[in-house]
Amino acid sequence: MPFSVLGVLARLGLTALATYSGDSIFPLAYVQTTGCLIMGFCLALKEPLSRYYPPAYTALTTGFCGSLTTFSGWQLDIFKSWLNSSDAHRSALSDVMDGLGKSVFTISLSLASLFFGMHLADQVSPYFHAAPPPGKFLRRTVSVLAVCIYAATIPAYLLLPRNYRHQVTAALLFSFPGTLTRYLLSTRLNAVLPSFPLGTYAANSFGTALLGTFHVLQSTANHPLSPASCTMLQGLGDGYCGCLTTISTFAAEIAALKTAGHKYRYALTTYLSGQLILVCIFGALLWVGDIVRNQTCTFN
Repeated sequence: MPFSVLGVLARLGLTALATYSGDSIFPLAYVQTTGCLIMGFCLALKEPLSRYYPPAYTALTTGFCGSLTTFSGWQLDIFKSWLNSSDAHRSALSDVMDGLGKSVFTISLSLASLFFGMHLADQVSPYFHAAPPPGKFLRRTVSVLAVCIYAATIPAYLLLPRNYRHQVTAALLFSFPGTLTRYLLSTRLNAVLPSFPLGTYAANSFGTALLGTFHVLQSTANHPLSPASCTMLQGLGDGYCGCLTTISTFAAEIAALKTAGHKYRYALTTYLSGQLILVCIFGALLWVGDIVRNQTCTFN
């Protein structure tokens, strides 16, 4: 619970920090790189972390890294590049180059960061000595604090300024449900096909479909939504979909698959599925003019 909340906060904070006029690197690159770096570091230290306290490893990888990185946001960002949703003065070929750049660079940066994180962990592992496992009292205290941290997202949403809701507090409400859905899908389905992590594929595809749907609702041309509805959709997109989908686990699974054929099949199938899903959701509505390329939602 708390690491899902922290992952969303880190993702939104990094995205805001990296969003500025004239930026030369797209904001999500920082998010995916950071999450995969931490994921690689934790993967290399899985044994001592699990020996100390097994939930700590799950919290750091599935909870924090999985919530920090986002597959659905990456897919939507690529799709918006194909559409030139920023209305930049450029040719169709430039649209293609923009989408391809975000595709290739994200995969490259994610895998490079994953392996660099593993390298850093190898350097510190000789000095890493796991402490004795925590006692029953400490475990129970941590569990209570975890629930309290997630429960605090409700008063944070209600009591903090209204303009914070669409920016962050609405997303915090839906953070843990998204992470829990991904965790359950992975534990139930990943073992079905050892050469194709079906659970992560289902989470990434389903989350991308949901995010595309929420974005369509936020871009209606004829019947704009109320500010409250727009805030909830933004929270679901940033919180639930952002935590349901993950690049860090996706990159780790690509690296862990045994053969090159399995790696390419999994990577390409997941990527193409995401883009095809968005084409199906956006395509017909864009062609008939029911939605526009940019969001029509307002939050005030």
